[in-house]
Formats: sequence, structure tokens, C-alpha cells
Amino acid sequence: MSADNNYLLNIQGLPEFSKIRAQDVAEAVNALISSCRHCIEETLDQVEKTGCYTYEALVEPIARAEDRLDLAWSPVSHLNSVMNTDELRTAHDGCLPAMSDYATYVGQNRRLYEAYMKMMRDPSFQSLSAAKKKDVENTMRDFRLSGIALSPEDQETYRGIVSRLSELGSTFSNNVLDAVNSWYCQVTDKAELSGLPDSALALARANAEARELDGWVFTLDFPSYLPVMQYADSAALRKKCYEAYVTRASDRGPDAGKWNNEPVLKEILALRHRLALLLGFKNYAEYSLAEKMAETPKQVMDFLNDLASRCRRQGERDDRQLRDFARDSCGCAELNAWDRAYYSEKLKQSRFSFSSEELRPYFPLSRVLSGLFETCRRLYGITVKKREDGVDLYHSDVSFYDVFGADGELRGGFYLDPYARKSKRAGAWMDDCIDLMRLSDGSVRHPVAFVVCNFNPPVGGQESLLTHDDVTTIFHEFGHALNHILTKVEVAGVTGISGVPWDAVELPSQFMENWCWESEALKFISGHVATGEPLPDDKLKLLLDSKNFQSALFVLRQLMFGLTDFRLHLEYDGDNKDLVRNVIDSVRGEVCVDQVPEYNRFEDSFTHVFSGGYAAGYYSYLWAELLSSDAFSRFEEEGIFSRRAGEDFMRCILEAGGSVPSMDQFRAFRGREPKIDALLRHRGISG
Repeated sequence: MSADNNYLLNIQGLPEFSKIRAQDVAEAVNALISSCRHCIEETLDQVEKTGCYTYEALVEPIARAEDRLDLAWSPVSHLNSVMNTDELRTAHDGCLPAMSDYATYVGQNRRLYEAYMKMMRDPSFQSLSAAKKKDVENTMRDFRLSGIALSPEDQETYRGIVSRLSELGSTFSNNVLDAVNSWYCQVTDKAELSGLPDSALALARANAEARELDGWVFTLDFPSYLPVMQYADSAALRKKCYEAYVTRASDRGPDAGKWNNEPVLKEILALRHRLALLLGFKNYAEYSLAEKMAETPKQVMDFLNDLASRCRRQGERDDRQLRDFARDSCGCAELNAWDRAYYSEKLKQSRFSFSSEELRPYFPLSRVLSGLFETCRRLYGITVKKREDGVDLYHSDVSFYDVFGADGELRGGFYLDPYARKSKRAGAWMDDCIDLMRLSDGSVRHPVAFVVCNFNPPVGGQESLLTHDDVTTIFHEFGHALNHILTKVEVAGVTGISGVPWDAVELPSQFMENWCWESEALKFISGHVATGEPLPDDKLKLLLDSKNFQSALFVLRQLMFGLTDFRLHLEYDGDNKDLVRNVIDSVRGEVCVDQVPEYNRFEDSFTHVFSGGYAAGYYSYLWAELLSSDAFSRFEEEGIFSRRAGEDFMRCILEAGGSVPSMDQFRAFRGREPKIDALLRHRGISG
């Protein structure tokens, strides 16, 4: 194919998704990588010839070349997550070795490293902005982490490890997606569906119709799976779905061994450990922290263990109350793993006289979005407007929004992809589409984000109705988007979320969740789908009263994930063939108050850690919650819509991107070091 017909080679601005074809991906990526390599060599020749080792002469030309690669790869990677097809997956995965090899070529480029060293010694370096200096510091750190000091033989080993890890991460993710897409449960007897709310039944009916089947179909997509676990009176149905869910992509369950991630996971752990040793670290946990706020593995373990000790007693009390309720009020003598969500929901209804499903009519997606945007207007003075035309959208569910500053000037935009569908990765996330950049002609290219959720799609002509948990999810992901969109840093390596330590990147997102629990905000975040009336005072009170229902159990669950992840990377021993099971059993014994079946293989679908960038970093959610709770406590002191506090948060954190160390950002906003008190108070943990 002629390069002239390959859209990805010349992409500018918002991607035109209709022009992206799987057969063009490899040609474009390889050509753009080749162009980046040529740019680096040409730039090095020029600075060496002229002796002009300045940021403008060395860094900026390479950043512009790599930006073209990013503009092409970002929409391809995104489509692979949200519109997965066999052809696109093959094309995407086929490019991973080349992308990995290019990253290693840069990280181990001795000429480039020495040019950076000369630039740092050049008198012009001291006059650079703080953002540019931070960009250079990060690059020098990345050189070290890429093995710049290794022998040629060890560098070759490094390249092989990194390339293989890239392939394994994609395999892990694909196995989970295939396992989810493959399994479904068809029910033809409506009597088996007792207890399920109308919204779950409507979705199950739509799933059946899409498969041209009779009755109702339940899948492992979370909007389909969760209502079964919470509301289905049939323990047999709950057990069937639970077993399929916790054995996804494993050697157990209904598809045992078909997409088994156990050997993939073990190879990933082995290669990560080998990589860390190669670079002079004791283990991968230590290597991981080189790019994070936390400084030592001990600091992380102390934080997690301290939080566990503060939550354990309250978690045991919550668990005992659940078991007593299930036995005394419902006649459940033995509380199995597939019973917990069901009886927890009944206990919640008994204690607070409402269920999560009852609130759905008050949270139609359109009202939640307008409430989210109004919250941001009050805090930051920004305005969000849907763009009705002129954008090439990749699916009819997707919409595009522009974000304007208080002065009316465009700040950026985002794609919103809210609903679950087949061939779309589970969960919710934000990713960058376009970074803020000042172009060579002096104009500014505004940042654009992808905001992705997996809510119930509209059924029967009625718009999507959210649970309150869904509401917190969209607020969370939009917090990430604001960090990307509102940045004022025009330096590629530290703009938006770029360069933000992994254990600080959740601060803006978790921070936004707080307004979902404030009565003043809920008055305009909620609005009945039929009448537009906000959540009534009685239901509002019950919702707020229920905020910390079983919160200690939730934190202990997060600790289970965080400790398992961190200890697997901290304690890795290639001679211990039972390491994974031993660590999981040990962590469960320390922090869990419930029992799970032996066949539970949650680790084999733990995409955050084994394909999503959270390796030895899942603790970040709790670490960032400490920061976000303490940050929000300032609004509790000054008013939850304090414009002064909002503008300070925008200036100190959102606009700063990765240009300032995260702890310095927090101190600038809060005026002191973070404290754990607010986290415990917000969670209702006496600790």
C-alpha cells in the first residue's frame, strides 16, 4: 500500500477512526519508529558538529518526532481495548516487539546519554524552566533504568526481557478478554431469576436477543455479573456465575486451561525479577519504586501493614455481623463466597431501608454528567460542552466534549465511552489521546483524553441508569481526565499525567469521588429519570448514612490486592515453585476475614498488575486515598465548593502535571505533610 493512503502516517489532531485500518498499522508504526530513529541520529550528528548542547537543539526535535508516533499509536491501542477484533489484535500485538525495541534503543543509546550529560553541564541548562529540568532528570533516571551502564551482552539480555514482557502483558490481557467473551449463562425459566431487579433482567434479555437465544443471558461483564451476585435469590445461579468469574483465564472453572494465565503470570514474575537483578536492584519491588513517591519497600510494607492493623478488628466485626444476619434473619447456616454480596445487600437494605437498585432512577447518565460538570465549574471555573458534530467517533455510544477555562478559552477535550459491550475491555479507565504541546509555528495543540466506563447500556428506549457506585466511577475517571486536560505544562515528558509517579496519579481521581457523598452536590448530581426531582431528603440521608457500610471490609480487600502484588515482586524466589499460592495464602491469613474456595484464581485475571502498569504498585490506590482524603479535608474546613481551595488544587496539582515532585505539590496545596487521619475518618474506621 502506498504511504499516501495510510492515514496513520499523517495523523494530526483528533483521530479519524473511520480511516484506521488494521492492515495499515504495522506499516505506519514501523515507518514512524524508523523516522524517530533517524531523527535521533540526525539530531546527535548536528549537536556534535555544532557543539550546541541545548534543550532546544537536543530534546525538542526528538520529542516532535516521537509525538507523531504517539499520535498514531494512541488511537490504535485505544481501539484494541474498546473495539477489539481478531485483525486489530493481530496488528496491535504484532507491533509490540518493535515498540519495545525502540524504547530500549532510546534507553540504551550511549551517544544520546552522553549528549544529555553534556547538555546538563552546558551553562544554558541552569536557565531552563523547572518543567524542562524535571523532564531531563526523568530522562536520566530512565537511562539508568534502561540499562545504559550495562555491558553490551547484558544490554542484549535486557532487550530480550523487555520485549518478551511486552508480549506477555498483551497475552495476559487477551486471555482475560477472551475468557470473558466466551462464557455466558442462559436461563429459560424465569422462576430462577427471582430477586433480580428489572434493570438486570432487561440487560439479560438484550444479551439473549443479541445471541439469538431464548430467555435471559448473563455474562461476566460486570454490569451483568454484579446484579446476579447481589440480588439473585437462586444460590445455584450465584454459585455458577461466581465460579466462572473467579476462574477466568485460569486452570480451573468451566473453561479450565483454555486461556490459562498461570504460566504467563509466572513467566512475567520471573522476567521482572531477572530484569531488576540485571539493573542492580534486589527485587522488582525495589526497581518499581525508583519511579514512585514511596522511597523503599519497607515504607510501602509499613504503610500497608499499619492500615491493615487499623482495619482488621472493625473488619472482623463487620464480618461477624454479616454472618449473624445471614443465619438469624435469613436462615443461611453457612456463608459461602457466592453468598456474601447477596446477604450484604440484604443487610444493607435491612439497616438503611433501601437498595442500590432503588437509586438508579435518580442517576440517569445525562443528569450525572451535568452534575459532574457543574461540580467542576464551581471548583475550577471550567465549562464542559458536548460537540455535536465534526468529530469522527468510533462507536455510536461515544461522544466528544470540549473543556473551556474560566476565561472562555479552550483547554482541551475528551471522548466519553460509557457502556459495556462485547469486545471491550472490562473496568473503567482514562487514557491520553493527545498531549498538550506548543507546535513549531507557536500555536498550542490542546490535550485530549479518553474516558472509558462499562455501565449498563440503555435498554428498552430508556437511558442508562447508574448505581451510586457507577457515579463515583465516572467522577473518578474524570478526575484523571482533568489532570491531563487542565495541565499548563507544555513539555512533552511532564505534561498532564506524563511523569506523575504511579502512586500519586490516583490523587486527582480519588479526590473527585468525595463530592459524590456531599448532600449539597448530590442535589444537582441526582435527578429522577421521569420527573427530574433530585434525590429526596429521606433517601439522601439513607445513602449518606450507608457510606461506610462494611468500609473496613472494602479496605481489607484492597489490602489483599496491594499486599499480594507487592509481596510477589518483593519476595520472588525462582526456586519456590509455590510462591504465588504461598504469598496469596499468607496475605489472606493476615488481612482477610472471609474464606474463599480453593479454586479461586483471582490472580490470573489481575490485569492491573500483569498487563496494566500497576506492577508492585497496586498499593497506589490506598496511598493516593490518604493524599486525596487529606486534600479534601481542606474543603471540609473552607466549604466544599470553596473557589479559593479549588483554584489552589488546580494550580498546585492539576496544572502542574509531572513537572513538580508530587510531595511538593501536596505540600504546596495543603501547607504540610499528609496525614492518615482524614482517610480513617472518611472511611469511618476507628483504627
